[in-house]
Amino acid sequence: MSTHPRNAVHALQHKLASLDHLRAFAIFFVFYYHYRIFPHPEWLDTPARFGWTGVDLFFVLSGYLIAGQLFREVADTGTVKLKPFYIKRFFRIIPPYLLVLALYVLLPVFREKEMLPPLWKFLTFTQNFGLNLKTHGTFSHAWSLCVEEQFYIVFPCLLALLLYVKAGRRAFWLIPLLFAGGFYCRWWIYTQQVAPLSDSPNFWVVWYRAIYYPLYNRLDGLLAGVSIAALFQFRPLVKEWANRYANLLFLAGLALLAAAWFITEDSLSPVATVYGFPLVSVGYGLIVAAAVCPRCWLYRINSRVTTLIATLSYAIYLSHKGVIHVTQELAGTLGLAKNSGWMMLLCTITCILAAWLIRILIEKPALKMRDRVLGRATVAYNAQGLEKKVA
Repeated sequence: MSTHPRNAVHALQHKLASLDHLRAFAIFFVFYYHYRIFPHPEWLDTPARFGWTGVDLFFVLSGYLIAGQLFREVADTGTVKLKPFYIKRFFRIIPPYLLVLALYVLLPVFREKEMLPPLWKFLTFTQNFGLNLKTHGTFSHAWSLCVEEQFYIVFPCLLALLLYVKAGRRAFWLIPLLFAGGFYCRWWIYTQQVAPLSDSPNFWVVWYRAIYYPLYNRLDGLLAGVSIAALFQFRPLVKEWANRYANLLFLAGLALLAAAWFITEDSLSPVATVYGFPLVSVGYGLIVAAAVCPRCWLYRINSRVTTLIATLSYAIYLSHKGVIHVTQELAGTLGLAKNSGWMMLLCTITCILAAWLIRILIEKPALKMRDRVLGRATVAYNAQGLEKKVA
């Protein structure tokens, strides 16, 4: 295999392109799932019903990319540098998030529903705990960002701790242990807190609050991504095997997702609650594992469209409900039916345009500032290392 730098860059571009396809799919899947809370064409209900799983695909991608970055650092240096990691995450996530949060807080017209959860829950990324969708449904989709932020905070510190205590290969057993713990946690919460209220009109509210939103019930996707990153980094033979059978892995992932479609048809059932999330996560995990392998059909496709949508996906996710609401209100006054296909197309376009503005006005300047801060941090680190070495 050639190790020429140009070939390495070419391979990296293909690898990132394959993940961009998945990001683009995930954001549109979530987008049209959420679009159903607004007036929409009736035909959308069936294909978009499974769109909630787009969030789980984002979890798998986040787990794979973040863990992969940290595992490569461990393999190269034997350590984890927490400061650069948190600087990168801060400037990537916080500026656009604060902008959209400010729109929700300061402009009631932007709110798709009546009530916001308390501001402190958004600022501390704890909105996913105790969220009542019936009374505080505005900007509710930020719950998944809370899950990812909690993962970003805990996982690097846990990894650093495991390195400090020299856990070695034993650390890998934490992944199946946490995965199994998710089954038990969802089962126990369902039987003790949710099932007793099955005859209550607020049953679905309790299910979402107790099962759907909390981090400890939604680790499956993140753990799937971490598992792929760990195996591919520290078990080269596994990566070679995955590459050899990449397209079969992709088909296996689709098969599991097809099974999950039927199992989660009644999403509030005990079977869907206990087994649905892990089934979806493993399905998407197999697809992600396949997508980063050169022999996978998805790996070989380049598309500027999916690259653009993937680049805008975070901003689309943050702003789409508010933008859909404003677009439907304004276009509705001009006589365009809110439940028409043309309205849905218009909302799709305005959401992409809004995300592009956020990208230009907020994300790009924030990333430039991040690079300047990281540059100073690197210089300071190198200087301290040099001083210690000289001393």
